[in-house]
Amino acid sequence: MTKGKDHKKYEYRTKASIVSTMKSNIIVGVSAHSKNEHDSKTLELALTSANKNRTKPIKEAICDRGYRGKKEVQKTTICIPDSKRKRDTKYQIEIKRKKFRRRAAIEPIIGHLKSDYRLSRNYLKGFIGDEINLLLAASAWNLKKWMNDFLMLFFMLKLLLVYCFLLHLKANQRKRYSDLGLVLFRVV
Repeated sequence: MTKGKDHKKYEYRTKASIVSTMKSNIIVGVSAHSKNEHDSKTLELALTSANKNRTKPIKEAICDRGYRGKKEVQKTTICIPDSKRKRDTKYQIEIKRKKFRRRAAIEPIIGHLKSDYRLSRNYLKGFIGDEINLLLAASAWNLKKWMNDFLMLFFMLKLLLVYCFLLHLKANQRKRYSDLGLVLFRVV
């Protein structure tokens, strides 16, 4: 497939679709496509993959302009950015702007999956290898996000422990632990 890049004239690849949540950027569905199909035709497989892992089906998908052509897929409304209309109020324009600005968050996810999670080059054989590589990269992404959340919670609990420790000290002991760094090294 010819691309408009000077450093990579031809790319031999499998097309991948990634579905992430709107607020937390957790990847809820991935799908690999063996043919170079138009984006609007890959959406059905991507939404099917995402809905397998969820209890409630996806009601609204916010997509880029490459997914033009369909307004609804499997009872999921497809929202595509368009130019603002004269009849739109300021409130409607602001809602659209926030919604479609959030759509741009998928591009850094794809970039990180390619560079940090080895999605740019696949060493597994065949189309099944491409699917496995995509699934492993998405799983590693989610695992890292959950580990970061767990470490943040652990850090906050440590700070709470230090704070409680300082509250229960007597006045003469507080002078010994006046430096907070000393307390952190002794308690944690």
